Amino acid sequence: MDIKDTLVASLLATSASFAVGPFVTWNGADDDQQIHTGLDNGTETSGYWYTYGDDAAGGQSSFSCVTDAIDPPFITCTNATLDICKGFCGSAVLSKGSYTGQPFIGVGFNVVSEASSPDYNPGAGDATAWDGLCITYVSDIDLRLELGLGPIVDSTISYANPAVTLPAEKTLGAKPPYKNKGKKVVVSWSDFKQPTSYTGTVKFDGEQAAKQLVAVKFILQADPGEYSFNICAVGPKDGTCPEKCGIPSSEVGIKIARGGVAAMAVLNGRMLGFTGVKSTATAEVLNSLGQVVVKSAIEGDATTLNLSYLDAGIYLVRVVGKSTNFTNKIMLK
Repeated sequence: MDIKDTLVASLLATSASFAVGPFVTWNGADDDQQIHTGLDNGTETSGYWYTYGDDAAGGQSSFSCVTDAIDPPFITCTNATLDICKGFCGSAVLSKGSYTGQPFIGVGFNVVSEASSPDYNPGAGDATAWDGLCITYVSDIDLRLELGLGPIVDSTISYANPAVTLPAEKTLGAKPPYKNKGKKVVVSWSDFKQPTSYTGTVKFDGEQAAKQLVAVKFILQADPGEYSFNICAVGPKDGTCPEKCGIPSSEVGIKIARGGVAAMAVLNGRMLGFTGVKSTATAEVLNSLGQVVVKSAIEGDATTLNLSYLDAGIYLVRVVGKSTNFTNKIMLK
């Protein structure tokens, strides 16, 4: 067994046992602080935005939130930015200090959760079923979308993690809300590659990394300066990431197979309705654990479902029929 196989076996053996559910596309316009990856180990500590920088290597880069009065940024900053940016936004203030490379800051979220005390390193999960990621964003500079593999593996491969580049989509304004509403990008696991400059013996491609994924990260690295960005949505490859920032999930329609009419689930209070559904179909409502809590036949747009008895939270609505197949996320308050 080579070094990489040993690392994989060790991580998978120590990962907690947990129920696997769907990765519900996170959309900042839905005003939800947590990203529901479907891989949480039951502690509900996954899916929260955090930031990090080059300070451990002598750099002086920092993350500037919408308001400097908010602390710590990885918890309450998210709530503030959702109101203003409809996403996780801010400025990367890049400064070299004594760091010899290009300065950087990173933002990301764990896909599983922290392990139990005394080992608080985040756990690894198998995200193969996601097939990749969809992202809606805006950024003054290129973003490096990187697959985090945890402290042990990351250091073993000299932090040459599989990554893809998201081209700059300038904010056109120093302060949110940004004039440019961004764009959507969809990437497959096979698109993630280690840097060509990496000469180490332990190799990881995107598909291998997805099997033991610890974190999804966005790195802003450039010459010293201040650069604005906004991560508006992130989800699985076939997720419902909007084409532009600021569009809530309830308004993100998916084309039905025939006729090209946008079909979607529409929530009005606790009543769930449908548009663009022209024939009999089956509707399912799934909770964050992937459990079907409501299942009903629907007769086109005429049907409504009463969800008043469900707990508040994020749910996935899946509609399948002869000429309809789509998934939407809803939030019950």
